[in-house]
Amino acid sequence: MSDSIKVAPVSGGIERIEAHFHGDAFEMHRHDTYALGLTLQGVQAFRYRGMLRYSQPGNIIVLHPDELHDGGAGTDEGLRYRMMYLPPEMLAGALGERPRGLPFVPSPVIADRAFAANLADVMRDLDGAIDDLQLDDVLTGIADALLRHSDGGGRAPMKRSDQIAIRRACDFLQAHSDRQVNSDELETVTGLDRFTLARHFRSNLGTSPHRYLVMRRLERARAMIGSGRSLVEIAFETGFADQAHFTRHFKKTHGMTPGRWASLCGRT
Repeated sequence: MSDSIKVAPVSGGIERIEAHFHGDAFEMHRHDTYALGLTLQGVQAFRYRGMLRYSQPGNIIVLHPDELHDGGAGTDEGLRYRMMYLPPEMLAGALGERPRGLPFVPSPVIADRAFAANLADVMRDLDGAIDDLQLDDVLTGIADALLRHSDGGGRAPMKRSDQIAIRRACDFLQAHSDRQVNSDELETVTGLDRFTLARHFRSNLGTSPHRYLVMRRLERARAMIGSGRSLVEIAFETGFADQAHFTRHFKKTHGMTPGRWASLCGRT
């Protein structure tokens, strides 16, 4: 089978893909989400936190937000895998009062049947949506699994008022992702000073407010690729300065250019 990516419609805020690759697929890049995957066929090879890792069929891959990694097939057989991208703010309710910051899983390759079954269930039908009850169940299972495999580190839990402030910041950045947002605006929206907000963002979402804003722009841009608009138009409509600015951020986040992404998705 030729190299390809199947992208499911965004459902419940979660992105899901199935990918087929031979050789190297992605250059070094990073997401602001948890990347949770299942290797289905072949050997999945990737560099992560200074080491070359390998995942075989049945293994789970857990990549922490904002950690650099690449990816590709580890053998000539090629590779098939499914991956979901989970915004860390969606875990807040499921984690409850237990965590101390974002759960960090030291080993990015895990063998855990219950965790694998939970991920397989939500990634089985890439054409269908995730309904509300299923989403609650999935988030609970993922939260429990991340805590089970985490190193137990992190900072003390935030106050409820600070959690609400972070949620307000996320909502504001999503709603205004097509323009520049400044720190004064976020201070007004959240009631937190810019430095406290930045620290809470990093501890609980694994990224910065600025990068969160850029990632929301890229989400919109990915949805527009293949719509008939040029990359120049997409860059402008999603808040990037120009096509070069858009391409630079896209490659930094996805390990390939927007044109290559469109080709693999069959949208060219």
